[in-house]
Amino acid sequence: MRNSGLTVVGREIETAEIIRRVGADRSHSDVLIVTGDPGAGKSTLLDLAADRARGAGGRVLRAVGSESEAHLGFAGLHQMLRPVLGEAEGLPSRQRSALRAVLGLEECAETPDAMLVGLAVLTLLSDMAETAPLLVVVDDAQWIDRGSLDVLSFVARRMDSEPVTLLVGVRTADALPGFDKGYERLELGPLDAEAANRLLDRQPTPPTGRTRVRILEEAAGNPLALVELAHATAIRHPEGSGLEGPLPVTDRLERIFAGHAADLPEPTRRILLLLAAADAADTQAAAVGLPEADDEAWVPADRAGLVRQDGSGISFRHPLVRSAVYHAASFEERRRAHLALAELLREEPDRRAWHLAAATIRPDQDVSAALQQAADRARRRGGFAAAAAAQERAAELSPRREDRARLLTEAAATAVFTGQLGWVEHLAAAVRECTDDQALLGKAALATGQLMSLGPHHTAAFALLMRVADEAADARSPLVLDALAAAAVVRYYSGEESQQRQIQSLLSRMPDDAAGAALHVWVLAVSDPSSAGASLAPVLPGLIAEAKGDASRLTALAIVAWLLDQTTLAGRTFDEAFDQWQAWGQLPDGLGCAAGWTRLEQGRWAEARSVAAEISAVASAAGLDHAEACAQALDATVLALLGESADARRKAEQALTLVDLLESRSVAVFARRAQGLAAVAEGDYDTAYAQFRSAFTDDGDPVHYHVSYTVLAELAAAAVRRGRQEDAAELLERSARRLGTGMSARLTALIDRGRALLAEPEHAEPYFQAALADDAGEQWPFERAQTRLDYGEWLRRRRRIAEARPLLSAALETFQRLGARPWIERAKAELRAAGIEAAGSVVPSAFTELSPQQQQIVQLAARGLTNREIGEKLFLSPRTVGSHLYRVFPKLGITARSQLRDVVEGTLSGASAHI
Repeated sequence: MRNSGLTVVGREIETAEIIRRVGADRSHSDVLIVTGDPGAGKSTLLDLAADRARGAGGRVLRAVGSESEAHLGFAGLHQMLRPVLGEAEGLPSRQRSALRAVLGLEECAETPDAMLVGLAVLTLLSDMAETAPLLVVVDDAQWIDRGSLDVLSFVARRMDSEPVTLLVGVRTADALPGFDKGYERLELGPLDAEAANRLLDRQPTPPTGRTRVRILEEAAGNPLALVELAHATAIRHPEGSGLEGPLPVTDRLERIFAGHAADLPEPTRRILLLLAAADAADTQAAAVGLPEADDEAWVPADRAGLVRQDGSGISFRHPLVRSAVYHAASFEERRRAHLALAELLREEPDRRAWHLAAATIRPDQDVSAALQQAADRARRRGGFAAAAAAQERAAELSPRREDRARLLTEAAATAVFTGQLGWVEHLAAAVRECTDDQALLGKAALATGQLMSLGPHHTAAFALLMRVADEAADARSPLVLDALAAAAVVRYYSGEESQQRQIQSLLSRMPDDAAGAALHVWVLAVSDPSSAGASLAPVLPGLIAEAKGDASRLTALAIVAWLLDQTTLAGRTFDEAFDQWQAWGQLPDGLGCAAGWTRLEQGRWAEARSVAAEISAVASAAGLDHAEACAQALDATVLALLGESADARRKAEQALTLVDLLESRSVAVFARRAQGLAAVAEGDYDTAYAQFRSAFTDDGDPVHYHVSYTVLAELAAAAVRRGRQEDAAELLERSARRLGTGMSARLTALIDRGRALLAEPEHAEPYFQAALADDAGEQWPFERAQTRLDYGEWLRRRRRIAEARPLLSAALETFQRLGARPWIERAKAELRAAGIEAAGSVVPSAFTELSPQQQQIVQLAARGLTNREIGEKLFLSPRTVGSHLYRVFPKLGITARSQLRDVVEGTLSGASAHI
């Protein structure tokens, strides 16, 4: 090849880095993002990596993105896995079925769960890597379809102990959802002058004089431009005259390639255009499926350096060649190429539909119908971006105006699941231009509002959703409850009181309707849990029983249970929903963190951190700042309780910077509560008091109607240490009056603890006793232990040592189990003061020193689950599970799996049976 020098000249450091990554004896995974402008040499380096891996006895899987297949759901994943689909037959049945369904290899009654698909790919790659290191190469990732990219991102986050290397090539200017944070990047910048000259010297006819100077100037250090400009001038302008005027490097290269193609014989130009019109999966059909595509026809293109032949067939040497050939052709020439491909692909209905669409400029009902069928298939497979794109194009080709409006509305609703607000807004605007049908306009606006609610602009989202709800109510449309349900979520995010009044006003006008009962409950609980708790709590178990088998409804009802402080019921319901593989749905939202808060409150801190990590990663990839902020605040809280104050503050600050605090009061209070707990852990009660006090206005009203009340006891504790009892007592009593007699058992216990701390010492005991009287308090072990510690301290200071010791010991046992180091130290100090020196030897168990994920693995293994079963529950590969267990055995002081039960039971001794 003319540009073989690219592998070395000017890229020596990058080449060495690539070789190092694929040539080492790997005991763990590696992800590297290779970025650069078109022509920088990304593909050359990735080819080198693949050759090196194969030469070393490794296995290689490849996928190359192309613009023409970016709208085909899971096309990239299919391309990557096509050579090894036979090996997928060994996957667990649910994983195998989910993977085959998204690849269109078998029908499925329900949309495959995205996490289960990701787990199937992770398990398959892990199994392949059992015999030899595995390299996965994804080139031109900016054109990989979104469904495939999401799966790859899922796998990348979970590759741990796998001998798998993932190399991803992407253009510098293109965003790559799921890979834009947290991964090492290898940037291929322009070559310096010395390297550029060396590369020119290696060309068959090295340019000289003024020609060389102009090439160096025009190429601007781009390796491909240097090679191609040298080649072009050598053939067409040996004296250096005739070079085009200034153009961007990419445009200049396209013109060069188009010029090369224009000089080819007609049969060669026809088959080149056919290849350019094809997507990656069609390439072989395009290359060998037509009479004119004989071997001789390819020879001139090969000599011109436009194509290359590899193991899978004939392909363009660079994406810019493809683009140049395609766009240089007339529309009629492109149309004939697409029709020829459509004829070849009668057994591939989705690809055939898109080729027919590319050949069509006028409305055509048959082509529109084919695209609608493609959209239905993509949606059933979970390829929402592909489905929305097909619906949008089907609308453009639909002859009837009403059908166009309907299809655009469906596309907007589908595009919500892509997280691309701009696209949804564009589709909704197209609906408005197309129809005055209020039902369709309402559905399109609802789609926009639902996605807006996941972003930072909650005021605008709420206004839009309430307009939809009002118009639906006037039209007596069932859409009203859907809009109110979404508006209630925005109300939770923002904490704005005026929004609650608007929701309540409209909800009160709604007639009782059994079909809408679940949504009605949702709206009440999310928008005003303290008022709704008394009426909803008794009926909630029945609603959950009716929802069995429906993971989406179970998740929603689990969130309701959490909001009502029915924490045990919430935890049990979340567990049931998650076991059905639809834990977080297609997109995370702020209330999705309810699963993590439930586990935190139950004392399942490792699981809470796992929830936070997953939601944060998915939200970050989707650009959903509010959801990411919620997850960061959750993780910050757990870190503060563990005594990792610096990390807790960092996470809380990240949460606060992601949102507008006036638009996202829930995040503001959650994050500042975490900062307050971090300050308590360090004994900085001035900061702690300020952070907890910020959960209320200067007048004593809650900043957030649900979250603010959870800081009352902590506020009281900090106030006592800073001499602010009067202000704290006034605020606490004001909150108690606002909550009224219907407050939950949890809030009752928190307020009683706060009253005990703020009371004169001789009047405190009844409040301590009240805070511990209700057995329901065992649902919240950390808060229960805090109260026991406070009461034990009060008793010790009253010289009632015998009564203090059991309370202090029980508190220490809970803190020990949870790993709450600062509170362990405080409990130990109190016990020493009570004359129990033996407690001084108590230290956090080895179990609590494990990572959150390792704790979960140990607990499941102790229950007798195999590595594969654990992997399915935690979305990890069996190899990763085994690696974690191998590493934790020495930490736990054991040598056999059978000993894990004793470790876990010893760690959890004294824990509540329902935790």
